[in-house]
Amino acid sequence: MNLSHLFDSSLIGRRDRVALEFRGETWTFGELDARSNRLAQLFSRRGLAAGDRLCVYLANSVEMIDIYLACVKLGAIFVPINILYRDREMAHILTDAAPAALITDAEVASPVPVWNPAELTAEAALLENVRPAVALDGDAPAGIIYTSGTTGTSKGAVLTHNNFAANAVNLLACWEITAADRFLLALPLFHVHGLGNGLHCWLMSGCLMRLLERFEHQTAAATFLDFRPTLFFAVPTIYVRLLGFPGDVAREIGGFMRLFVSGSAPLPAQIHEEFRQLFGHTILERYGMSETLMNISNPYIGERRAGTVGFPLPGISAKVMDGEIYLRGPNVFAGYWGRPEATRDAFVDGWFRTGDLATVSPDGYYTLSGRKSDLIISGGFNIYPREIEEFLQEHPSITEAAVVAQPDRVRGEVPVAYLVCSCAVETAEIEALCRAKLASFKVPREFVLVEKLPRNAMGKIQKHLLPKRA
Repeated sequence: MNLSHLFDSSLIGRRDRVALEFRGETWTFGELDARSNRLAQLFSRRGLAAGDRLCVYLANSVEMIDIYLACVKLGAIFVPINILYRDREMAHILTDAAPAALITDAEVASPVPVWNPAELTAEAALLENVRPAVALDGDAPAGIIYTSGTTGTSKGAVLTHNNFAANAVNLLACWEITAADRFLLALPLFHVHGLGNGLHCWLMSGCLMRLLERFEHQTAAATFLDFRPTLFFAVPTIYVRLLGFPGDVAREIGGFMRLFVSGSAPLPAQIHEEFRQLFGHTILERYGMSETLMNISNPYIGERRAGTVGFPLPGISAKVMDGEIYLRGPNVFAGYWGRPEATRDAFVDGWFRTGDLATVSPDGYYTLSGRKSDLIISGGFNIYPREIEEFLQEHPSITEAAVVAQPDRVRGEVPVAYLVCSCAVETAEIEALCRAKLASFKVPREFVLVEKLPRNAMGKIQKHLLPKRA
């Protein structure tokens, strides 16, 4: 089977049921099926075929859902691009993935044809509601998710129909998600959290989803009270924002909610407890990554232990060797797009090396304890310091740069840059340059000028010896 067969339980089996709310409009599962069938026909007419890549640079919208479903039905490979990325970051993905086209409503420089989503929707509406006849098995690639690499350039993780299906089946079973749920999704669909968990759990369960273009803490309370969801996925940054709700509002929300899930970054135990006291719910924390979707989860029934990520999900084998988590299972990606050497390096005897460090309690709970690399996770987004360091060192006055994480209550971590300069520089100028060329979450929150960077006898920078910031 492929994803289309699994989605049909909702697209066909629940065709008259309201499936989606977005910006005050609603669509049934049947309407979404028809929209994506027509769009798949249009893609086919434009020459898109199974195995071709299609890059998408869009905010959350019904059009983005249409495009994903059309790709699934046609066998094309969906390649979402973070909408916070700038030309520099996009150019690498557009070159590396070699897509047939880029779909966006933004003004961007692109080496490939650009298709406007509104024009696609209007043109597709004139076509027949017929699903393309394409034979696909579960090993066919469904998406390529770009994750920053330690070399400073993004690598595309190839996720198959089977990867996405195994992940969603696990979550529906382990978190007891059903058609009776009301699902509020504020996570971006370009991220594996919103796409791999959110979209697939919704389509396979047949529940009602309200999609938000983005999370806005100023209107969040009103949205919860209006929609009255039972299910909510978020990153720790969002849960910190929810702690600002008045006590009576939090208690009312807790009364109709069934499950709050947190992931994409560590959830501090203090936030875990503060949330429990305010909302009367214990957040379920889990552990996943772009290359594997979900790996480990606290139980739905049983102790959701603060500071831990729980147990390996069904069918997934996990072990800790030399402190690092290794994984094996149907959720593990097919490899990095066009990078056989990087793919080989990522596996040892069939086990995927996550790069994440962990310990396991005597009763089996996994606790993440850090990362082998110097990855920074800020608000759920991965930041590899080397990418920022290489960019900063392109400046003629910057001879050396070191970027490290600084704790932040709202975002978990934020990057701070230490710079060695050959002449006087204005840090405001450096910050403006970063904002023009890098995604906003990658821009260092502070630029610290130092005479030299601490190094060991072998010349390696000792980031832990850099002066601590308040």
